[in-house]
This record gives sequence, structure tokens and C-alpha cells, in this order.
Amino acid sequence: MIRFLRFSDPDFEETFRQILERAETVPPEVEQTVQEILADVRVRGDQALFEYTARFDRLSLSAQSLQVSRTEIDQALAAVDPGALQALKLAAERIASFHRKQKEETWLSSDEPDVQVGQMVRPLDRVGIYVPGGKATYPSSVLMNAVPAKVAGVGEIIMVVPMPDGEINPYVLAAADLAGVDRIFKIGGAQAVAALAYGTETVPRVDKITGPGNIYVATAKRMVFGRVDIDMIAGPSEILVINDGSGEPAHIAADLLSQAEHDELASSILITTDEAFAQRVREEIEEQLSQLSREAIARQSIDRYGAVILARDLAEAAAFSNRIAPEHLELAVAEPFELLKQIRHAGAVFLGHNTPEAAGDYLAGPNHTLPTGGTARFFSPLGTGDFVKKTSLVSFTEEGLHRLGDAIITIAELEGLEAHAKSVSIRLRK
Repeated sequence: MIRFLRFSDPDFEETFRQILERAETVPPEVEQTVQEILADVRVRGDQALFEYTARFDRLSLSAQSLQVSRTEIDQALAAVDPGALQALKLAAERIASFHRKQKEETWLSSDEPDVQVGQMVRPLDRVGIYVPGGKATYPSSVLMNAVPAKVAGVGEIIMVVPMPDGEINPYVLAAADLAGVDRIFKIGGAQAVAALAYGTETVPRVDKITGPGNIYVATAKRMVFGRVDIDMIAGPSEILVINDGSGEPAHIAADLLSQAEHDELASSILITTDEAFAQRVREEIEEQLSQLSREAIARQSIDRYGAVILARDLAEAAAFSNRIAPEHLELAVAEPFELLKQIRHAGAVFLGHNTPEAAGDYLAGPNHTLPTGGTARFFSPLGTGDFVKKTSLVSFTEEGLHRLGDAIITIAELEGLEAHAKSVSIRLRK
């Protein structure tokens, strides 16, 4: 049964340290493997991709079969359930609508008659989207990465997705088609990240890589950062639910398990002010676990990194939430918008008893690519701002340079940069 804790327990801090640091250390052998793969793909290009894909995904590729063909996409669209396709279309529309509200425009100030400053906003030329394969298939990840890129105006969207044994999930391809992905390649792992970062004979180099993956993918993204931009280093999924004893224990249990089924390192935590409610949630978790097809994964996650915590009041619960800055935060309380005033750090906040985290994962509109591992203290969800770059604009008239030139020269001379000063003073001579 999921562990029960109080903040006053003598081993509370140590218990939570283990939960919070569960994925911080990358084993040296993973680092070494990823370094070797990156270097190999950088040098040997397509041939290295073919060999790694054959070894890890048991899939034989060539330059002709590396990219998903239009015929394969059309076959996928014909194979999907019409109802499911309609749901994906609805999700894509809602995601696009939300992200259009985030768009920033180029601006130029008119505060001064003789000096103009501003900011030019331009989309990236090409981005790469990594879509996980393996334990689960995520068409929602396609939409959450590709749709904002499309809304931002990115010139070309490249997608990579591992296809073990040649299995092509039709819903992933359908989502890519809906979202406007331009090209899809049948590769995954660190080798796919390398191909996107460095380019090969067939896979084009991109400017930014987004999307979650396993420890090898996350490590590869970290290592190529600087060569290309990345969204973030995604860690294991996590959810924190704050509760005041209101609502249904079965609902809270289901929400906690919705994260636990992701993988064995996922963390599911409930903080409540009602001890009786806490015990009922624990019982519900046990009952619902046995009904899950991914019971083994969810049970390991709950046993190792799950917790139900009893708090004195909601202020104590909110303070602890701000301390750990959860990826997903549910405010399952009677007055969620009041409690929201005390929340400072979270990837996404779900307010009220009728707003399960899954609504945000799939259809609400805000992005489900969120900061994990406490990084919500300084990172934001993926959005259109991740797919543009900003350029500063500066324009002085002759009058403006004369008005401000002496101050520019003074600062340049303070820093001992004579040529900087002269580039202004030479213009101020009559």
C-alpha cells in the first residue's frame, strides 16, 4: 500500500530526498554509450543510423526507407478509427487555439523622436521533434510539439520516432499529418538526436530539438545543447494533489495512478488535511491498481515513489508544493482559485474536482510538455515562444547619437575599449 507520512515524521526529509532525486544521476555507462553514438553518427551519418536501428529496433533501413512515405501515412489514416481521428482533430484545434494566444509580434518603440529600439520576432527555420516509442505510443506528444511549432511559423518540422520491428503506429502518423509535420524518420534513441543535431546524408540538421524520451535520449539532448537548442531535459512524470477532504477518494486515487502508469520512476503524491480521506484514497489505490493493464509498472511507481501526506492545513500543503515545484499540480479542494493565490511554482495547475490532469494531457489546450524534477521553479511549459528567436533592433538618427553619444563614449572609456568610444566620437565631429 502507498506509504503514509506526516511532515513531522523523523525520516520525512530523507524519504522525500530519495523521491525527488530519483532520476538525477545518469549512470556513467549511459554517458559513455551516448557519447560514442553521437560521435559515430556525426562521422558516419546514415550508415551509423542504419546499424544502430538494426541493433536496437531490429529494423533494417536504407536511404530509401529511412523516411516514412506518403503511402505509409495514407495507409495509417485509412487504418485509424474515425472516432479516434475526430478526437485527435479536436485536440489539435484546441491546442492551436491556445497557442495562438501566446504569439509575440515584432515591435518598434516610438517613445523618443530620435532613437528607436525594438524587437524582431522570427520563427526558427527547422525544428526536430522526438516522439517516444517503446512502452507506450503517444500521438498526444506529436500534437503538443508540432502544433505550437506550426502556429509559431516554423519553416520545416522534422519528426523522429522509433519503430521497433518495423511497427508503425497509425495514430502517431495520423497526429503528425494533422499537425503539419513535414518529414518523419523511422529512428529513435540517442542516434536520432545525433542525426537531428548534426545532420546526415538523409536527415537534415535542425535548429532545435523538442520532445521527451528515455534516459539515453535525455542525455543525448543535454550533450548536443549548444550545437542546437533544446526544450528541456525531461525527467520522470510526477503529480502532486492537494486536498482538503472534499471530493471523492476514488477520483483522487485514479488521478494519482494516471501518472504512476507512465513508468516505474513516476511519482504520485497526495497532500491532504483529512486523515480519514487519506486512508480511503490509499484503499482506493489498491483496488484500482488491480484493474490496470499496466499494473506492474504502476505498482512499482506507487510503492517506491508514491506517498500520501497529512498536512495541518492548506497553507502547509501549498508551502510544500512550492518547495518541490511539481510538474502537475491538482488543487482538489472546495475553493481552488483561492488556494491558487498561494501557488508559485508548478508546470501546470488543474483547478477543482472536475479537472483531472488527463484533461490537460490531451485536450484542454495548454501544452503537456512540462518542466519536471523541480525545474518548474525556473522553466515554463513548451509554447510558441520556444519556436521563435528574437532579434534586438536599434536605430539612431544623427540627432539621437549627438544627444546620447557622450554617455556612450564615457562608458566605453570606463571599460578601456578605445575603438568602441571612437566609433561614436568620430561621428560626432563637425
